[in-house]
Amino acid sequence: METNKEKPGLSTAKVAGIVVAAMLLTMAGTLLIVKSWFFPSPFEPVVLSKAEEQQLERKLERFERVGGRAPRAQSERPREVPTEADLKPEPYSEEDASREILLSEREINAMIAQNTDLATRLVVDFASDLVSVKLLIPLDPDFPIMGGKILKVKAGAELAFRNSRPVVILRGISVMGVPLPNAWLGGLKNIDLIQEFGTDPGFWKGFADGVAAIEVRDSSLRIVLKE
Repeated sequence: METNKEKPGLSTAKVAGIVVAAMLLTMAGTLLIVKSWFFPSPFEPVVLSKAEEQQLERKLERFERVGGRAPRAQSERPREVPTEADLKPEPYSEEDASREILLSEREINAMIAQNTDLATRLVVDFASDLVSVKLLIPLDPDFPIMGGKILKVKAGAELAFRNSRPVVILRGISVMGVPLPNAWLGGLKNIDLIQEFGTDPGFWKGFADGVAAIEVRDSSLRIVLKE
């Protein structure tokens, strides 16, 4: 006698379980996307260590040195509070003045973090010949459709020095993860702004004529100014 064998395949209970699991995963993924788009987490401000803070202070002190006074740690006194040495009369001199600006990615973000309006809204990233920024923009509650939400904007620009001239090339801007068309950016995407506008009087020519070198590496920016 031929015995009854269970037909291969998934039972109704198993199919129902798979459908429910797929629905839960889809819902979870949708919630994550919605949170990422409309409720992105604020950026965590960069906090320098004591040694990093003192190093940054020495750099800023070199840029703003008055009367050859010794560098002081940032924690010792807020920079916005002047001292007697800041107001001491003295003749102007450029002798032994450094024209090199060398700042790390952490130092830039730490300085941004000191601005209460930008501390949790703006971050900067340095890669090889590339400067990238992320910006969170809170929208007014009365703004159409997305009122009260936070707009996430990303942008990147190539920054380099070639053929004895600075190179500044906008690589793109995206809003909520969607790259904007070049037409919306005035046709400025992927063109050298210095080459395009640096021959006419204005900002770009002035900027190019005042820079002797630019170097962007992973996590650092170096600019040398001309005399």
